[in-house]
Amino acid sequence: MLMLSCESSTLRVLVVDDHELTRLTLQLAFSCQENIQVVGLASNGQEAIEIVKRCHPDVIVLDLQMPVMDGWSASGYIKAISPQTQILGYSSVEDVHVQETKAMPSFDDVCKKDVSTTELIALVRQLGQRKGDAQLQG
Repeated sequence: MLMLSCESSTLRVLVVDDHELTRLTLQLAFSCQENIQVVGLASNGQEAIEIVKRCHPDVIVLDLQMPVMDGWSASGYIKAISPQTQILGYSSVEDVHVQETKAMPSFDDVCKKDVSTTELIALVRQLGQRKGDAQLQG
């Protein structure tokens, strides 16, 4: 688990994946973007919950299949403690499971890991905008 700065007026993103190379690659991709800051990296759902409690990210890119606590389990806990946080299920599993995950209320969107970097960044920005819109309405 890596904690980064929690203070920022930019879009705060938490990356959760059990593969270190994936976490670091996503951190690099997001950190190169204007107005996006990676506030933490977690290798499982349990670590993600701890970071959410401390840093209150706007968007979480959440791997679904991980040891200790998977993304499906973690998403419910995260929504319970931070309902405005947008959760993007990030999965390499087959399409049937992706469709089931999209139907879960704890996920705001789902994408496959083979999505292009440009599409993933655009999706994270869209989710960040949704959170901002929900806060204005709330």
